Amino acid sequence: MTPREQLLTALERRPPVGRAPHLELVFFLTMEAFGKVHPGHRNYAQWDQMEEKERRLHREDIADVFIATAERFEHSAIFLHPNPHREEEILRMVDLVREKSGDHYFLMVHGDATFAIPDGDHMLDFSIRLAEEPEKVKAEADKMVNDALELAARLKRPGGLDGFALCADYCFNTGPFLSPTMFGEFVTPFLAKLIQGYRDMGYYVIKHTDGNIMPILDQLIQARPHALHSLDPQGGVDIAEVKRRHGHEVCLIGNVNCGLLDTGTLEEVRASARYALENGMPGGGYVFSTSNCIYTGMRLSRYEAMLEVWREFGNYPPEAARTAS
Repeated sequence: MTPREQLLTALERRPPVGRAPHLELVFFLTMEAFGKVHPGHRNYAQWDQMEEKERRLHREDIADVFIATAERFEHSAIFLHPNPHREEEILRMVDLVREKSGDHYFLMVHGDATFAIPDGDHMLDFSIRLAEEPEKVKAEADKMVNDALELAARLKRPGGLDGFALCADYCFNTGPFLSPTMFGEFVTPFLAKLIQGYRDMGYYVIKHTDGNIMPILDQLIQARPHALHSLDPQGGVDIAEVKRRHGHEVCLIGNVNCGLLDTGTLEEVRASARYALENGMPGGGYVFSTSNCIYTGMRLSRYEAMLEVWREFGNYPPEAARTAS
């Protein structure tokens, strides 16, 4: 199977074949790996002043970096970050990566339209609005979802985008920003509407959030994403517990501890990778990944050590395809 087909097998929780698929939402170490600045770190403030020839060269380079990353590190998916992030650039980037790599990889872009944890400058004002004008906040939430679905409809084309990564973060390491009750009022209905709308158009949906999701886990599952990422061990999320409770309902993506990749020992990195594989793989519906992304400042050698564990222990026995539920 192609990497894309392996990922679709996991997202649809079909019987697993071969090695568990692998992806990272973002791989920022492109300078160390390829001598290229990551597309998300490039400043295109003068984009509108460029001639189309120059823009085309930038697009080509961005596409090449994404594909080279997927090829070298055996990713099943490419999370495209067109820069600038405009509708027409999303379409051009999808077409360009497809032209260069065919349907070898699952292609996705950011597609969340729900309320995340506000930044420090807006946290107080947002909290006050929830108490003083809840209906206005919910109307705003509904409009954000409707706008996102309208964009998704315009992006839909045969052989194009496969799906969306929903990257609104809801939780701190200690728990969700909103109580489960408030989350159920201001986020869950709109998340469910967004996901169902994407599903109705034939897209796949991967829901990402860091932190301790356990108090709202059931609500996230009820919203029906195809997959849940990142099952953050630094937030106390145990992939074994999530697999036991919901592995029959949703694909799990994660959850090698990013903190250990950054500051732990090699033995701790390997142990975290083994734990994720041993508890995520049984029965299929699992994608190997870190608990966040390969972020700036992480040592590339640590990521490569994690991949060594995956290549050794991430392979399903032949009978798994016959016995998986």
